[in-house]
Amino acid sequence: MPTFQFEALNDAGKPQKGSINAANSDEAIARIRSQGFFPTSVREQKTKKRTGSASAGPASSSGSGKKKSALDISINVGGVSQKQLMLFTRQLSTLQDAGLPILRSLAILEQQQKPGLMKQSLNGVHEDVSGGASLSDAMSKHPKAFNILYTKMIAAGEVGGVLDLILQRLSDFLEKAEKLKKRIISAMIYPIAVISIATIIVLGIMMFIVPKFVEIFKDFDTQLPAPTLFLIEAAKWLAGPLLPIDKGGNGSWFPGFIVVIAAPFLLFFFFKFARKTTSGKAIIDRMMLRTPVMGQLISKSTIAKFTRTLGTLINAGVPILDAIKITSDTTGNDVYARALVAVHDSVRQGDSFAEPLRKAKVCDSLVVNMIDVGEETGDLDKMLDKIADNYDEEVDNTVAGLVSLLEPIMVIVLGLIVGGIVVSLFLPMITLMESMM
Repeated sequence: MPTFQFEALNDAGKPQKGSINAANSDEAIARIRSQGFFPTSVREQKTKKRTGSASAGPASSSGSGKKKSALDISINVGGVSQKQLMLFTRQLSTLQDAGLPILRSLAILEQQQKPGLMKQSLNGVHEDVSGGASLSDAMSKHPKAFNILYTKMIAAGEVGGVLDLILQRLSDFLEKAEKLKKRIISAMIYPIAVISIATIIVLGIMMFIVPKFVEIFKDFDTQLPAPTLFLIEAAKWLAGPLLPIDKGGNGSWFPGFIVVIAAPFLLFFFFKFARKTTSGKAIIDRMMLRTPVMGQLISKSTIAKFTRTLGTLINAGVPILDAIKITSDTTGNDVYARALVAVHDSVRQGDSFAEPLRKAKVCDSLVVNMIDVGEETGDLDKMLDKIADNYDEEVDNTVAGLVSLLEPIMVIVLGLIVGGIVVSLFLPMITLMESMM
């Protein structure tokens, strides 16, 4: 049976070395953990050529000690979810507050992760930290898991010796941002569901009910009213060659209902692709801010996001210019990003923070005045947090107002569509009865 040499951490976080007999590296790791240790490096003692499973360790101290498993060959699309990062930050904050060493904390949290990008990132972070790198530098090598805002705050906590406090603030920040996002998404679910169901019902009427009436209208020896003709042409276009209902027995060459169903997805991908370009992002973001009702929601949620981000960074000890630059890069809206760039240039030249925002006209006078007061009193971070809290409530009120406004609008629109279809179908019958009298 092969012998494996290992390095591990005990319950107190102190390094331990030893050897253990096991059939393979997985069994060796299991036996080491059963002894209450957290393995950081496991190597087979034999000098013969090692297989892909001869070295292991969830947090190896060198590249040769990595465990080659499905974790290493998993395919990752996108980045780590905000919810997953939020949970990790809260757990790391709790472990640091309890006084556990950072390496031990990373090892524990890595073991709890499911195979994927987060587990891979923590594996790499643990390796770099055990090799002497700072936590912020190690995290900066994994931008899909830890963005620039995250790593800058961690760096500020390390420099100031208050990493546990910074992690607590960071976890609070992520939780509030996630709550804001959930409120907006949950408010949109209801109208989207209603619109989708209404679209399916209308399509069903147009494709299956209207053709039955067309067969009846063929027996009428009278000119059909214009609304009825329009309805028939619309049904022919929607049904396409699937349901031929014109006199020649041929429908339109392409089913229009595919266009109706695909249109929202095509628009979504078009806007998503357009926002990847500088000019496209600028145009779309400006248009969205000018959209009635929805523009107010986007504006208030963006203000809440950038003020909380900036306030959290300043409170964490990040230099003001770096904090503004990071906030500009992560604000998510080109209009506000440009305004923050102007603020950055103004502060760099020794001028006011509030004046560029006032000139940009992207924030209410209340926001600008509170920032101005924060500058004068030296409590800019506290003022920014108060603005964020205030606008979180504003977002709640706007979302509630939007939902209450959408409900009657959807009922009215749906009623007009269905009523128009019914009237168009019965107009020929009324015309026929009038001609018979």
